[in-house]
Amino acid sequence: MRDEWRDETSTAEPPATPGGRPPLRTWITAAIVLVGFGVGFVMARDAMTSAVLFIAIMLGVVMVHEAGHFLTAKAFGVRVHEFAFGFPPRIFAKRIGETEYAVNWLPLGGYVRLEGEENASSPRSLAAKPRWQRLIVLTAGALVNLVLPVVLLSAALMIPHQEDEGHAKITGVATDTPAAAAGLREGDVILRVGSHDAKNLAEASRLVRIYQGKTVDVTVRRAGELVTIPVYARWTPPAGQGPTGISIAPESVNPADGRPYTVTVSEPPWEAIQHGAVMTWQTLILARNEVVGWVKGTTRPQFQGPVGIAQTTGAVARSSEPTAGAISPLLELAALLSINLGILNLLPLPMLDGGRVLFLVIEVARRGKRVRPEREAIVHQVGMAAFLVLALIVTFADISRIVKGG
Repeated sequence: MRDEWRDETSTAEPPATPGGRPPLRTWITAAIVLVGFGVGFVMARDAMTSAVLFIAIMLGVVMVHEAGHFLTAKAFGVRVHEFAFGFPPRIFAKRIGETEYAVNWLPLGGYVRLEGEENASSPRSLAAKPRWQRLIVLTAGALVNLVLPVVLLSAALMIPHQEDEGHAKITGVATDTPAAAAGLREGDVILRVGSHDAKNLAEASRLVRIYQGKTVDVTVRRAGELVTIPVYARWTPPAGQGPTGISIAPESVNPADGRPYTVTVSEPPWEAIQHGAVMTWQTLILARNEVVGWVKGTTRPQFQGPVGIAQTTGAVARSSEPTAGAISPLLELAALLSINLGILNLLPLPMLDGGRVLFLVIEVARRGKRVRPEREAIVHQVGMAAFLVLALIVTFADISRIVKGG
């Protein structure tokens, strides 16, 4: 699901590497086939719909990413050899102008082939362009992935969908915690966190985590009166405690099943777009807080590969009623995956967009002196190999977890 950019000036398939080893594309294809078997395993255990939804969501998110690279490269006059949907083997291809548009059999991503990313020998290569243009092309895919969620979440809010009704009620306050020191009490009903309405339990929990590391005003209803209390949301709570040290539950539940009551809601476009942008920004804050938690040792990184995402997609689809409102949670899932893909690609790691940007930064630091193209290519190939190994490990872990009933 990554770009396959090569330093070449023809559309011919590159020859095997010295010693008769197959080209990198062969290894990529083999790894994707193995991952595909894992997704097929989930398909066998779940409804076919789950796999179809997973493929559709991942393809949409990845192809939007590739379109960002493609459009900016075209705008700056970089020669685009190929814009491909899926991975080889090929179904068909059509050349329009100088670019070949291809559709391939493995629908787990796509790629763009640009001329000369590391080698500036051709005037229409990416490497021959000014640094600011290269920076835009390299980051365009990730930036589009960070903007796309605004559209997806806005659409999700406009579509009539089910939401839990009723605020969160504090059911316990642990001793020697920020909540206890601030004066929050059992029985308080949380109405607002900061400047945001905490309309249900999930929203209250999410908002508190957004303000980790800060003191936030929590407005509660207590004995019929509104009380606003500043509470510190700590980074490193003890096990079993949240950032503030409270436990919460729905204010009211349906006695028939013990679950919160739900209500069908939708927002007009002018409100949905605003809220979609706010939700996207809040999700980015939560992602940052998660990374800070890794550094501070309060949480551990949790990885999920295509198989795990397929399982999650199926779970989301099954949890929704078979109505138009069922689309809303899937759009939210697509928005989350898009944000994850955008952040991942901005990391300064070999092979990723951020890794290529790192070489651009090194070039600036060296006052225009570039790293030799063959050396940069080797670094990215090593990164690709490490990425494929990690993908296979995560896929194996996902399958093992599913087999054990996880």
